[in-house]
Parts: sequence; structure tokens; C-alpha cells
Amino acid sequence: MFERHYSVWPKGVPKHVTIPETSLYENLVISARRYPRKPAILYYDTPISYGEVHESAEALAGYLQHLGINKGDRVLLYMQNSPQFIIAYYGILRADAIVVPVNPMNRVAELEYLVEDTGARVVICGQELFDNLAPLLERGKLAHAIVAAYGDYVRTPTDLELPAEVAAPRRPLSVKGVTSWHEALAAGHCPAPHTATPEDFAVIPYSSGTTGHPKGCIHTHRSVMATTVFNAAWIPAPADSSTLGTLPLFHVTGMQGTMNTVIFNGAAVVQMTRWNRRVAAELIQRHKITSWTAITTMVVDLLADPEIHRYDLSSLVRIAGGGAAMPKAVAEKLQQLVGLPYLEGYGLTETMAPTHMNPPDAPKSQCLGIPIMNTDARVIDLDSGAELGPNEVGEIIVHGPQVFQGYWNRPKETASAFIELEGKRFFRTGDIGYYDEQGYFFIVDRLKRMINAAGFKVWPTEVESMMYAHPAIQEACVISAPHPRRGETVKALVVLRPDAKASEEEIIAWCRERMAAYKVPEKIEFVETLPKSPTGKLQWRLLQEREWQKASS
Repeated sequence: MFERHYSVWPKGVPKHVTIPETSLYENLVISARRYPRKPAILYYDTPISYGEVHESAEALAGYLQHLGINKGDRVLLYMQNSPQFIIAYYGILRADAIVVPVNPMNRVAELEYLVEDTGARVVICGQELFDNLAPLLERGKLAHAIVAAYGDYVRTPTDLELPAEVAAPRRPLSVKGVTSWHEALAAGHCPAPHTATPEDFAVIPYSSGTTGHPKGCIHTHRSVMATTVFNAAWIPAPADSSTLGTLPLFHVTGMQGTMNTVIFNGAAVVQMTRWNRRVAAELIQRHKITSWTAITTMVVDLLADPEIHRYDLSSLVRIAGGGAAMPKAVAEKLQQLVGLPYLEGYGLTETMAPTHMNPPDAPKSQCLGIPIMNTDARVIDLDSGAELGPNEVGEIIVHGPQVFQGYWNRPKETASAFIELEGKRFFRTGDIGYYDEQGYFFIVDRLKRMINAAGFKVWPTEVESMMYAHPAIQEACVISAPHPRRGETVKALVVLRPDAKASEEEIIAWCRERMAAYKVPEKIEFVETLPKSPTGKLQWRLLQEREWQKASS
């Protein structure tokens, strides 16, 4: 067991936490029983009580079972941040089904892949996303959709600027197989008894894969519960605390940090559907928010507001995040503004968010932190697999109850994702790093071919596979390029077919129609050939190195 970090372990935090032997859904039941009238969600000034969230989740579960959803069935959850997302998440769990959270930026082709891969027949979606699902309903790929209008939950008059999706009125949809959110809740179907155990599958978030398609990461109620209670123990938050919800709930960091941990604590999330720096600052000031989990780009944008000093942000006691390293200069500006360090952490979709967090009283900048409770982390040699010592660079591996069961329908990739060490099954993160003498971990590179665009993970092979459908493209190689705000962005080197014509603007527009916005190449460079190895493999690493060398010079 790795214990080097115990010398900097946070005071008062246990090194081992007992994980509850209940399903994740029971956390909502318990908090609703304790605090039935207390707000669980504040949505643009409208309070939504724990009692209402619980009753709505029960009603939704009854309707899902009415549609034929049985234990272990997968249900797609395709929404932006909203009260309906939280209710739907727990409603699916209440029905003993499995949540498949979907990036709301996904489009038809990406959705079709998820439907086919999971075998899902029912989707719960926001009305602004319905048009992306309509073709799948028409072709019989999906059997039913429950469609929600976010604005239905803005019931208190507010002077806050609402996103267009929230301000939009409920859209009537007279389409076969489609039920509105309010009709589903009002149907009055009572669910059968909840039977899920800690070992049952709860959530399958998708992590982009190196083979061109995303991979579903199988998480049980126990593995999701693990980081829920770890978060709660690392920095205790009483029931009267509040969290600003700005990170996407479909992603494990937002899912755990601003939803599941909040509900476990009986606290409140002040939920935003879209990022808006002025609204965020006003919400912190107005509702005396105590905690904010944010990515680097949000912090940069907040600090760039010339009016930020007009807002009282003194209620904040914790600002944390991960996904991409926080530049030291930005962290220093943030600390000058609010008097708090930015606490960086580390985790993956495969680990349901954190395996490492910085000690609140001894954080290091641009650092993953130290292994958290119940978690063993090591660094191994890339070639031999032998364990390495302090300051020796290798692959980071982790073992703990938050590690996933494996990839959905991918036994070979599951087998290759793990390694055994000292009788334990460790997950191979694919991240290259080291730990220092005190046991703090740092990343220096990535073993896997991935682009980290402001915290959004982009796998080049997936983007390339979609670009090859363009009639003018003969070959494409996707790499990362430096970006002043996002850290890195997506660039594509393209070889056109003989006699074909296409402009950079045309290809980017074509991509924007077919893939999530963060995957769309920001830059297109036309080349005559792409370098290949003697065996015919594309030498993407060579192109990658050239791009960054060109930028640095």
C-alpha cells in the first residue's frame, strides 16, 4: 500500500472510509426524509425541495416501469444541467435501471452509436435536443422519449439572465412514442419496490476510446457511492452548505461533485444550465454559496470580467476542480480575488472522478494531489511494468473501490486496462507521471492519444473516423494545437481526393453538423501527403511534435 503521502494527510480526515451497503438511490431517500422542505436545488432563484425531488423521482420511475423498463435496462439521459437531469438520474436508479449519461453536444450519429452499443430503448431528453433524437425514433432505433422543458422549473420571478434553452416555452410534440415530462410525472404510476444492491450496475458513462468509438465504463452503486462518500469526507460540507453547479452533470466530475455528494450531504446545489460569469457571480453573492467546482476556463472567464470586484464572493470556503492543470498565474489571481487556493484533483471516467486530491491545508499547484482514502496508487515502468520510486517517470496506476468494473461489451479492452501488482487489480490510467518525496502526484505526458481541450477529452481517431465520411477527404490526421485559453485545441491535417475541392471553412462547417462542438477541428491544414511508418502506420506523433515545436519557436 502506498503510504508516502500520509505525512501530508489532511487533519481530521480518516484514511479509510466505510462505504454504505445501500444503493445510491437511498441517499436521496434519506436526505428527503431528514429535510423534506429544505431546498435540494436552487434553479435561477426557484427552490426545489428534497421532498419534491424524491416524489418526482418516484413518479418518473413508475412511468419508466410502465414503459417496460426492467432491472438492468439502460436508459439514456440526454440533457443539459437542470432539475430534470437530477430527478431523471435518480428516477432511473429508482426503477432499478442503469443511467447512461449522454453529452448534450452529441448529434445523431453519436447518439445512434450509443443506442446500438447499450441496447437502450428509452431516452429522457431536453426539448432543445429532441431533433437530434427524432430520426432514431422514426427508424425504430428508440421506442420512447420523455421530453422536458427546463423552464418549467423556473417558477419564481427572477431578474437573472436566463439561457435561451431555459427561457424557451414548453414545445408541444405530437410525435408517436413521445411523452412530455409533466405528463410522465402526472401519470400516477407507482414503481415496484426498489431492489438494487451495491453490486448492481448503476451508471455507464462513456469514455472516448482509442479505436474511434467511445467506451462505456461500467459502474456499480458501490463504485459511485465510493467517491460520493470520499468527497464528503475529504472536505466536510454540512446540510446548510451550498454548491454552485456549473460543471456538466453528464461528466463524472460534475455528477459526483455537484450532484451525488450534495444529495448525500443533504446540502443544496445552485444549478446553472449554461455558464454565464455574471450570473455565476450574482448567484454566489445572492445565495451565499460556499463551494464551487470549476474548470480552468470558467475561472479564467470569471477573472476576466472587469466588474468582478463589484460582487461579494466572501461566502466561498472552497474552490476545486480538475480535468486540466490550472496555470499558476491564474491560480494566484483567483487567490487574490477570493483568498482561497484552487484545489486540484485527478480522476477519470473509469474511476468515477477522484483518485487523487490536494490536501486543503497543503495544496500544490499544477499537481494531481495525493491518493485519497481507500485508494492505492503507484507508478510503473512503461516497458517492464516494475514499480518505480519517487521522481521516476512512468504510468500511473490506481486501485480502489471507485474503479470501474470494465468496459461495456469490450472484454479484450477490459483485460488490457488492468494489471496485477502485489495481488491487487490496478487500473492503468494511461497517464504518464511521477510522485515526489511527499507522495504528491504529477502528470508529465499521456500514453494514450488524447486531446484535452479545456477539460473535454477528444480522441483523434474518433474525429478522424467521422471526417473520412466527407466526400472530398482522402486522408485525415487529427492532432492537438496550442490554444491560449483552452490549453490545447483540435487541428486536422487533411489530404484531399484527386480533383476534389474543399475549403477550411466548408470542412469545419461540415464537421460542426455531425459531431459535438468540442470535437470539431478549429484548424484545417491541407497537405499533399501524411507521414507513415514502414508498416504503413500514420506517424501522428511526429506531426504532433512538429505542431508544438512550431508554436514554441
